[in-house]
Amino acid sequence: MGDSSGDRNPGDGEVPQHPVTLESFSIDATTVTNDAFARFVDATGYRTEAETFGFSAVFHLAVQAPAQDVMGPATGTAWWFGVRGADWAHPGGRDSSIDEIGDHPVVHVSWNDAQAYCAWSGRRLPTEAEWEYAARGGIDQAKYPWGDEEVDEGGWRANIWQGQFPGVNTREDGFLTTAPVRTFSPNGYGLWQPVGNVWEWCRDWFDPGYYRRSPGTAPPGPALGAARVLRGGSYLCHISYCNRYRNAARSQNTPDSSMGNAGFRTVAA
Repeated sequence: MGDSSGDRNPGDGEVPQHPVTLESFSIDATTVTNDAFARFVDATGYRTEAETFGFSAVFHLAVQAPAQDVMGPATGTAWWFGVRGADWAHPGGRDSSIDEIGDHPVVHVSWNDAQAYCAWSGRRLPTEAEWEYAARGGIDQAKYPWGDEEVDEGGWRANIWQGQFPGVNTREDGFLTTAPVRTFSPNGYGLWQPVGNVWEWCRDWFDPGYYRRSPGTAPPGPALGAARVLRGGSYLCHISYCNRYRNAARSQNTPDSSMGNAGFRTVAA
């Protein structure tokens, strides 16, 4: 577990590399889709935190909302706008819908929302160690789920940004934002798009120093924290500023945060 290619991001805690042993588990082949999340909402009446708060974070080129709904750019990340009415069913804002993208990953779901879905489905979020093991697809110490070849070698292998971030996306992979969950090719364990497309929530609290003290068997993550782990990168990743579309890459956000490029997949023992 951990970075083997030297592409680590300082401060993310991708090292030291360390051996990990896990018990067997099953994991979703794809991230949870809009259609699947809609079934959960229909069955339970659940309201996501984005709906409760009244807004969520939308990438500036994906906004579909009246001007009065756009709250302006986020501090330090001018490509993110707070948009009133943006939620899982309206990913670009109130002028958007999921009618034609039922097979895309659900987004604008917080870690807490993902937990609620897991409780309903009888599954759970993967630990960070489980996620990385599954993403690797049986290829030890590789940079990506398919090996060490770059994303664009021999045809596109993942949904990331192409062009000049954040203003120009040439869409060489075919997508500005999310792609259907069964796009490109699955890895050796049958997982589709563990890197790129959308960030995936994991069960663990985030601590960049955890690898230096984590147990070698079924590491549960830190006991406490302020943010939860996100893995896999998203359609906004680009080598010029965010190369986190790698097996070992790590990120984090607070458990009540939602945004248009994060979703989740579930596991069961």
